[in-house]
Amino acid sequence: MKEVLETAREKMKGYCRVCAQCNGKACVGQVPGMGGLGTGASFAANLEALAKYRFNMRLIHDVTTPDTSTVFLGRKLSIPVLAAPIGGVSFNMGGGIAEEEYTDAVIGGCVAAGTLGCTGDGVPDFIHESGFSSIAKNQGQGIPFIKPWENEEFYRKLEKAQQAGIDTFGMDIDAAGLVTLREMGRPVSPKNPSQLRKIIESTSLKFILKGVMTVDEALLAAEAGVDAIVVSNHGGRVLDFAPGAADVLEAIADAVKDKVTILADGGVRSGGDVLKLLALGADAVMIGRPISVAAVGGLQQGVESYLSKIKGELIQSMVLTGTTSTSMVSKDILHA
Repeated sequence: MKEVLETAREKMKGYCRVCAQCNGKACVGQVPGMGGLGTGASFAANLEALAKYRFNMRLIHDVTTPDTSTVFLGRKLSIPVLAAPIGGVSFNMGGGIAEEEYTDAVIGGCVAAGTLGCTGDGVPDFIHESGFSSIAKNQGQGIPFIKPWENEEFYRKLEKAQQAGIDTFGMDIDAAGLVTLREMGRPVSPKNPSQLRKIIESTSLKFILKGVMTVDEALLAAEAGVDAIVVSNHGGRVLDFAPGAADVLEAIADAVKDKVTILADGGVRSGGDVLKLLALGADAVMIGRPISVAAVGGLQQGVESYLSKIKGELIQSMVLTGTTSTSMVSKDILHA
């Protein structure tokens, strides 16, 4: 990974410093770019929320080869980790590689590692087109996320996404406040429950709603019929002073665990962080910026190497907490 990070640091110069600790301090307010909006408080909150938790170390047990696999929306994954949907290489990451090289690396790397990558959306259109193309190259093994567009744009993109052979798609409703898109004549907006139901009823695909940060909205999403939610503040890039995902995850999971699949996204930097979020109620997690850096710095091999690192750290954390399986993680592994 050292070589991957060094290459990424050169290719992302001026957009991402590839810091030893990716905490948002060096890139405050750099949106576009890889930073957090405004003061960067929401970006920082994701890491701070995770850092508050400590593990109970337990070693009087017989867990030596923990099972890191999980079943996510009917598909078996080698690890409960997905690549978060991020796009816009040219204006967020420095343009050191082309958009389709990036999406090929993320989707191909995740498939090779036995898991799934997600693709982003935005303006210009080559952002979503590159993602759809990469998913099609991998026989539909990927999850495209479509922004909460107004009018017919959302449905046009959903129809195009289906042609890639997908069985699941998502909407990052947490992008609803991106005023820059409205200024470009491509408005996004919040969706009420009836609008969500209309989307769900329009297709047989499984539907993931990303950007749920309160118990009441988690319940509304479940009642609307979504298959999964992502507890996420959009990487701190849309609303300053939002709480971190780990701050709100447990309460949300307690409310809807038996109703929808739950993912958590924000501030994950290690396999230990993955295990913390599983203990707080997530079924799987998403990782964004670190996978983007790995893709820019090492293309598919970079993504594979990064996911291998995360898996190794996850196994180590499971052994040291006596956790047999990622599908059976107890809250008791966290120090009260």
